[in-house]
Amino acid sequence: MNDERLITHLRHVDLAVPDYDRQFEFYTTMWGLEPETTDDGIAFLAAAGSPEQYSVRLRRAAEKRLDLIAFGAASEADVNELAERLGRSGVKLVCEPGRLLTPGGGYGFRFFDIDGRTVEVSSDVEVRRHRKVEEGESVPVKLSHVVINSPNPEATVAFYAEHLDFALSDTLMHPRMGEMMWFLRTNRWHHSLAVARGPHVALHHASFEMRGVDEYMRGTGRLLRGGVEKVWGPGRHMAGNNTFSYFLDPHGNTIEYTTELEELDEDTWHPHIYDFSDPAVSDQWGTANPMNEFVAKQSFNDVDRGLFVAPPV
Repeated sequence: MNDERLITHLRHVDLAVPDYDRQFEFYTTMWGLEPETTDDGIAFLAAAGSPEQYSVRLRRAAEKRLDLIAFGAASEADVNELAERLGRSGVKLVCEPGRLLTPGGGYGFRFFDIDGRTVEVSSDVEVRRHRKVEEGESVPVKLSHVVINSPNPEATVAFYAEHLDFALSDTLMHPRMGEMMWFLRTNRWHHSLAVARGPHVALHHASFEMRGVDEYMRGTGRLLRGGVEKVWGPGRHMAGNNTFSYFLDPHGNTIEYTTELEELDEDTWHPHIYDFSDPAVSDQWGTANPMNEFVAKQSFNDVDRGLFVAPPV
């Protein structure tokens, strides 16, 4: 385990959307998030079982983009140390550490990663009053992980490992295409971030943890009955050993219901390289539709043109 690691966990993912009203309706009524705080053209949506103030922020904008990915730190001192470390390494800061104006407050800063996306790190955010998700409730417990696309994923993986101390859990490869996805962790969970090889910088998918397999399947069925477009699943991955059902939100972002993501013993874990030309690597159960060109293209998403442009606070 890395004792120098300053980032503790994933907090939230923020999306800019042109059709704000439609997205808000989808994420609250269909996906199962709660509108914790809303204002004109902006909504902070919480997962029922999470102490985080929000798991998704929606912002009305002229163009679709990934506004930012936010991670937590244990203390103001750790936030300051990380900002100083990034600055010394030449990483461009969007803002210096200071008080946050978002729900729950806290202390944090933002920077651009190597691909130009905005990342936030914060501490001392007020804990949200949350609850235990009950048996049979098919609503997200928390945001599980975020996967990003990069045309130069090796450099992106190296950036997060070198500057933020993310550790490699596993890698997916293909005999013809080479290494294609890297699973990165910042705590004992198999991954809170993954990097996929893609034609352009974009959000690959955001994943939400359900209470258990029954609740995960109930949620999957509810979305299918509601006419939401399914991309892939239901099934169970080998890397991370988690279940998966991928859907498209109204703006074409891929989002996932998952459960039972693997917890690792970081002191003894050794990364695997999995060949996903073996169907069992993609889906141990064999229940999901085949991973094909259509499935892959949906996760490429639209080109994110918000690179090196910070979103509004």
